[in-house]
Amino acid sequence: MSAMPQAVRAYVGLGANLGDARATLRAALQALWALPGCVPAGVSSLWRSAPVDAQGPDFFNAVAALDTTLAPLELLRQLQAIELAHGRERPYRNAPRTLDLDLLLYGDVQQSDPVLTLPHPRAHERAFVLAPLHEIAPALCWPGQGWSLTQLLQDVQDQAIEPLPGDWR
Repeated sequence: MSAMPQAVRAYVGLGANLGDARATLRAALQALWALPGCVPAGVSSLWRSAPVDAQGPDFFNAVAALDTTLAPLELLRQLQAIELAHGRERPYRNAPRTLDLDLLLYGDVQQSDPVLTLPHPRAHERAFVLAPLHEIAPALCWPGQGWSLTQLLQDVQDQAIEPLPGDWR
């Protein structure tokens, strides 16, 4: 009998700025929670932010935490399948989108290959990731760097972001 794989805490960024973004994010969160080998571990409030390095309407963003036995690449494939189910297109980098699911962190794993880079290569530079992540994991330190989320948030305080009231889930 083989041992069950040990669960790893992963953090997923959710974002959308086309269509009914709130409804799409709610549906995506439910799909994320339903993934095999994944157990919900928390979700942030909904935040609104201006696009970074892009044009288009403001984004709605959140971060979800989950404990998963899926390997990083399999989790990424599952996230991309959820995006496709919600009409995600990738016409160009940073294009407006119906849904964006980013694997931000997968435990303390650090990897860089053509398919997946962990931690997410730009997440530590983006308030729309750091603020909701700090909300659900305030003591987290960035893998491989030791930066606290509080330190990282200070570096992006010029980026416009605001928490939205109410429970969006």
